[in-house]
Amino acid sequence: MLEHLTTEARNPASEDLDSLTPLQLVELINREDAKCTAAVAEQAPAIAKGIEIIAHRLTHGGRLIYIGAGTSGRLGILDASECPPTFRSDPSQVVGIIAGGPGAMLKAVEGAEDSPELAAEDLRKIDLCSHDVLVGIATSGRTPYVIGALDFARSQGAYTIGLACNRDALLSSRADLSIIPVVGPEVLSGSTRMKAGTATKMVLNMLSTGAMVQMGKTYGNL
Repeated sequence: MLEHLTTEARNPASEDLDSLTPLQLVELINREDAKCTAAVAEQAPAIAKGIEIIAHRLTHGGRLIYIGAGTSGRLGILDASECPPTFRSDPSQVVGIIAGGPGAMLKAVEGAEDSPELAAEDLRKIDLCSHDVLVGIATSGRTPYVIGALDFARSQGAYTIGLACNRDALLSSRADLSIIPVVGPEVLSGSTRMKAGTATKMVLNMLSTGAMVQMGKTYGNL
């Protein structure tokens, strides 16, 4: 099934990757990375809606919770960890969860991403409730851990946002709002830490920064 995902397909532009000079390699990656900006721009209305909902829920005592596996989970934790020093927000207001627990930040935990039950367990541990917003992050759009998280969150009345980089992502049918920047095949086949990771980071930056600005956490651009 992975061959049907654009993020897992071979990129014709990089088929001779191993024969490029360092400069050619940099120029190729830079050209491909430029596609991330356009892909995210197409999702602007959905991202803006997400910002409005997140700001409203945070204002009324809810939390923003990111959840994912592998690179997706790490990016969620990164964005969450930057909110307190940037906006002086309470550390409990924006939370990041990665499949396999904190240890998975540094080393892959085999099988963690394949368990929807583990996601529900992780969300129970933080007492997910109907006031919260859950952002399920999965480049493929079908990671069982993230699908399980979205299903559990909806059962608890939380608002759910699905973030993926493939069209027709399964999580679109499991989330209240979908954000799908389609970046195409990676320079290094299947290495979604590259363009997909970049686009994901861009969207997370917009969601958290936009929500905090809407909540009055800045003065001008300070």
